[in-house]
Amino acid sequence: MSPRSLFDGASPPLSRDDAQALTKRALSFSKAEQARVVISNSAQGNTRFAVNQVSTSGDATDTVITVQSVFGKRAASASTNKRDDASLKQTVEISERLAKLSPENQELMPELGPQKYLDVDGWAASSAALDPAGRVSAVRRVTDPSAQAGLVATGFIEADADVTAIATSAGLFAYGRLTGTSMTTTVRTADGQGSGWAGAAHSDWSKIDASALGQHAIDKAIRSREPVAIEPGRYTVVLEPTAVGNLIQLLGFAMNARNADEGRSFFTKPGGGNKIGLKVMDERVTLASDPADPDTKAYAFTPEGMAVKPTTWIKDGVVQTLSYDRYWAQKQGKEPTPFIRALRMSGGSGGVDELVASTDRGILVTRFWYIRPVDQRTILYTGLTRDGTFLIENGKVTKAVKNFRFNESPIFLLNNLEAMGEPVRVSASEDGGPGLAIVVPPIKAHDFNFTSLSDAI
Repeated sequence: MSPRSLFDGASPPLSRDDAQALTKRALSFSKAEQARVVISNSAQGNTRFAVNQVSTSGDATDTVITVQSVFGKRAASASTNKRDDASLKQTVEISERLAKLSPENQELMPELGPQKYLDVDGWAASSAALDPAGRVSAVRRVTDPSAQAGLVATGFIEADADVTAIATSAGLFAYGRLTGTSMTTTVRTADGQGSGWAGAAHSDWSKIDASALGQHAIDKAIRSREPVAIEPGRYTVVLEPTAVGNLIQLLGFAMNARNADEGRSFFTKPGGGNKIGLKVMDERVTLASDPADPDTKAYAFTPEGMAVKPTTWIKDGVVQTLSYDRYWAQKQGKEPTPFIRALRMSGGSGGVDELVASTDRGILVTRFWYIRPVDQRTILYTGLTRDGTFLIENGKVTKAVKNFRFNESPIFLLNNLEAMGEPVRVSASEDGGPGLAIVVPPIKAHDFNFTSLSDAI
């Protein structure tokens, strides 16, 4: 490891051998019929800035060992962050006592035996080395040009470095490590009338250009001053990749087979069953997950230790599969298909500028905010545009407009698709953290439903 690291010198990240030895020690104390040990060895650093200066910064490391004990259909878990034998033994005993007191869980599945995993290493040295000094350097690449332009910059940087190990009494052992970083910034004019946002996320910090993010947010802030009000309604929209990610991630979270089979989902087939094999959106749309994708790296196993494989959820607009947990897969006679925190969408070529140039009249959206569910049967959500919403006329951005509230579904959006640009990795979480690893294109679509105006910038 580099001497500059999120992990301090006293607590370096656990190696595979050390993690395996620790799980074996914990399991050696177990008297349960089945047991699982999960180790989460993590380091996290963050820096927040406001009014063109750093406001808070923090770093934390921890190692949490969680033991699940099983007796028949009863299970319970207990955790500790101490690694000595006495603490491990006590944690195992607590989990066993709690398990015997727990109600039976008829859907409890047996612990898994040895699995074969994809060879995925999601560890980036640049991310693991993003200490406070490195984060402050990135902050200054935003705040210095903002201050020089008479603007006010705020934002958040987060860096995570995690090691996870899982072992079961049935002989399974899984080990993986993963880094994640994100940087977001909002730049506003001194009078508070203009606001611009930019953000990025990646497992590899070296892929994030803080200077470019700052310049993008500065440009948006300047251009978004003096917004005009236009009537709500259905508009052709050009959605920047972040706005697309804000909505498409909702589709990923909705692809649950049990909800569909039980009649509680958009993916429920009229008359019963689910929509696997049915076309549900534009044929240009494909959605897939792959833990080894360089832009969306993820663990190659689930919290149970089940192996994760590359999965195509939607291909050419047709549903290929849904997410099946182990219990529901067994009940339905299917293979388990876990959803991992990674999603890639197909796209085209070019970027936002090309989509704008092809639009006679429409709305350019930087991102969405405060997105909340309305109807799970249509994946309908409501939310607000924010930090740069503009009118497009005759292929050019002509003026800033006041923000809108929308009622829209990613399903409607992807059925009204007109064009897509080149997919890119985005920061789509509301909290500014790395969130779901998602790669999406900018999109042009018609009849996007803006329902009312918002005075907020």
